Amino acid sequence: MDTLDQQLIALLRLDARASVATLALKLKVSRGTVSNRITKLEDTGVINGYTVKLRPDATPNQITAWMSIAVEGNKTREVISILLGEPGVSGLFDTNGRWDLLAELRAPSLGELANVLERVRLIKGIETTETSIHLQSYKLS
Repeated sequence: MDTLDQQLIALLRLDARASVATLALKLKVSRGTVSNRITKLEDTGVINGYTVKLRPDATPNQITAWMSIAVEGNKTREVISILLGEPGVSGLFDTNGRWDLLAELRAPSLGELANVLERVRLIKGIETTETSIHLQSYKLS
């Protein structure tokens, strides 16, 4: 995947129903390029399908984890761009303190979560990470 693929995935994550014409306009490429890229991403399994966003408590068997990320030097923008294209990242947040970014990760199994962690840790510009698996939620009255 190159930068254009990652930008395309980021746009599809925001609105998977966006038209090819809209995506092409936002990416400043032709509709044919967008169509070909989407087909390639689907054929290679990067895009497994399109889905509906659900409340977090509506998917109790899905594994959620939080990854704290420290970024090397001034590579934050590059790292964010890549993370927005990572299918296992369901949310990305800028933070202060010890960590530069906080990524919410979602996966259907521990094996797939391990794959997501491995892909994220290999991103150039990431110095170190720390991951915690979400075990249970509590509601305040």
